[in-house]
Amino acid sequence: MAAKAKQRALIAKGMLSHGEKISKGLIPGSVLKCADNTGARVLRLIQVIGYKGRLRRYPSAAVGDRITISVRQGTPEMRKKMFQAVIVRQRKPYRRIDGVWIQFEDNAAAIITPDGEMKGSEIRGPVAKEAAERWPRVASAARTIV
Repeated sequence: MAAKAKQRALIAKGMLSHGEKISKGLIPGSVLKCADNTGARVLRLIQVIGYKGRLRRYPSAAVGDRITISVRQGTPEMRKKMFQAVIVRQRKPYRRIDGVWIQFEDNAAAIITPDGEMKGSEIRGPVAKEAAERWPRVASAARTIV
């Protein structure tokens, strides 16, 4: 019963669960573009939130995952600070349920607050459908959903 209440709370906050398996394309140390208008330009992946893995295996992340990032380039207020973000694009190809393979030009993420709200007001470039379905607040800020 408690699990259902927790799931309902997460859905209300704007975080839905993963559907199918997506090929993981990013590991800690990966460099991503910042897709939103918060003032950050280049991000580095520090940690994958909610990753449960095997001993000595690098945690990996895919489209729609919540990650901890550090801002490498951007405005002085944003630089050298840690934030949470959602991956909206990845270069590694992944397969959708309908059999189509999707691959983007770059790796990109949108910065969010710890409770799932967008920090910026818009997202530049396309957003993967998987990320948009899992994060409704990100989907509302996106111009294009692919």
